[in-house]
Amino acid sequence: MSDEIGGERPSLTDIVRAEQVRLLYADGSTYFSTMLAAATLGGILIWEKTLTPVVAAVWLGFLAFHTAVRLFVRRAYFKADPPVGDWARWGWRATAGCIVSGLTWAAVLPFLLAPDRFDLQALVLAAMVVGTYGVIGSAGSFRPALYSFFVPFLSVIPWLLLQGDTLHIACAVLLGLWLPSVAAMGRRFNASLEEALTLRFENAALADDLRAQKSVAEQSSLAKSRFLAAASHDLRQPVHALGMFIGAMRSHRLPRRTVDLVDQMDVSIAALDGLFGSLLDISRLDAGVIESKPVALPVQPLLARICRELEPEAEAKGIDIVLAPTTAWVRSDPVLLERVMRNLIGNAARYTQKGWIIVGCRRRGRRFCLEVRDTGPGIPTDLHEAVFEEFYQVGNPDRDRAKGLGLGLPIVKRLTAILDHPLEMESRVGEGTTFRVLAPRAAARAGAPVPRRPAAGDLRTGFILAIDDEQAIRAGMTALLESWGHVVIAAPGGDAGVAALKGRGAPDLVICDYRLRDGESGLEAVRKVRASVGVDVPAIIVTGETSPERLRQAQDSGHLLLHKPLSHARLRAAVTNLIRRKAAPAAAE
Repeated sequence: MSDEIGGERPSLTDIVRAEQVRLLYADGSTYFSTMLAAATLGGILIWEKTLTPVVAAVWLGFLAFHTAVRLFVRRAYFKADPPVGDWARWGWRATAGCIVSGLTWAAVLPFLLAPDRFDLQALVLAAMVVGTYGVIGSAGSFRPALYSFFVPFLSVIPWLLLQGDTLHIACAVLLGLWLPSVAAMGRRFNASLEEALTLRFENAALADDLRAQKSVAEQSSLAKSRFLAAASHDLRQPVHALGMFIGAMRSHRLPRRTVDLVDQMDVSIAALDGLFGSLLDISRLDAGVIESKPVALPVQPLLARICRELEPEAEAKGIDIVLAPTTAWVRSDPVLLERVMRNLIGNAARYTQKGWIIVGCRRRGRRFCLEVRDTGPGIPTDLHEAVFEEFYQVGNPDRDRAKGLGLGLPIVKRLTAILDHPLEMESRVGEGTTFRVLAPRAAARAGAPVPRRPAAGDLRTGFILAIDDEQAIRAGMTALLESWGHVVIAAPGGDAGVAALKGRGAPDLVICDYRLRDGESGLEAVRKVRASVGVDVPAIIVTGETSPERLRQAQDSGHLLLHKPLSHARLRAAVTNLIRRKAAPAAAE
């Protein structure tokens, strides 16, 4: 059924009326049941010799004819599938058929009510009463059609009164009293149906509106993600290059004043790195490229390391960080769990101005509850959900960067969902906040190996091919890597890198930007280099991307993925590790 009336959306009343008319036409069985009841009743009366075959033939013939007409109109209705605004015309067509049917019965009833045979009269009246109740269900959806079925009684009641005896007059009075109650029943049925249809279409309209708003929100979110991906990539490029240059400067002898300026530049770049890192974490979590790899791990070393690193910040404000000793082991992803607890403890250290922070672990059923409790300002109850939204911060209307970015708790919420670790929060204004992370218990492993950092002198240098389409980054990368003792060739793309390697053999490592010019990706460039040298050279893909699709592609490549802006310490550790790993098989031989 069309929803348009003259190019405009129909009103709710029109929609409800159109549905009532559709229900009126939907019940086609009443046509045949009425015809069958009439033929049966006529047959009984002919058998009892109270109805002549001629009258019966005329009555049933006309009844069959207008029943066929009504069935034809019904078929035309469903074939036409009329618009909502056409409900009145089709509704009155159906009502006209009901009126003709009622008049047909009214005209024949004096012939059906056999004189001196009260038993047959009672049979006819019983059939009419039963049929009337059936009509409420079939024609009750449209009130005019419903009332048309009371037409036959306009001839029955006068006929009963004309008989003159007490019994027939009593029957006429009873029918007169019964008809209003049946009419009231039909009205209630019709009103209930109309109310139900109104609620149904109102809910449908609300659902459509919600879907439309959801679609708009999803499109807006997609547009935001695209903008964020493009903008973050473009912004990361100069910051990344600047970080390379600063790292290279530190390898030179500089005046003390210059060293101080370089330190300040490093602090600013670290702040930008924190912003980009948080934005990237949100994008990676939404992209689904982060997976949990749970293992059994002890809780104490993880919490102790975080508390130790955050103690200077807390001590500067006169706050004590108290770590309750624990021997608990949990089953979790050590990297993701550390990020969760670092965010929670870091938030406590940032927002607590006086008092203390208690970090500990306690048993709860089959889980351990990692708990961070502070004496900070607390979070109002009506904001308990809002603090998990991106960029929302309580009590920071001026967006003071010293108070963070408002991304820590959204990241915690996403990470705990990936880990399947329930996250709980309790907070009271003026009293502090408690966060709890529930992790599954794990059996303690005796003699579990403790990871060691490589010794300071345990470094290897190598031959590195650096690929980036921006001259500034190639220059900064070359200066930084050479300051660490590596031999470096820089190229703007995969083909240029292959050309630069001719006669020099395979590099020990390829460091390549993910997005290059002319539509070339870093993955393609690495494939070209590997194909040209015939060796699966290890590679580091450096990216400023935040779009979920490209993050998945880079994640699935099997190469080490690092994100811009890249600190030289992080890059140095990755380069050293990959070159040492490549050299290990050769040393074994």
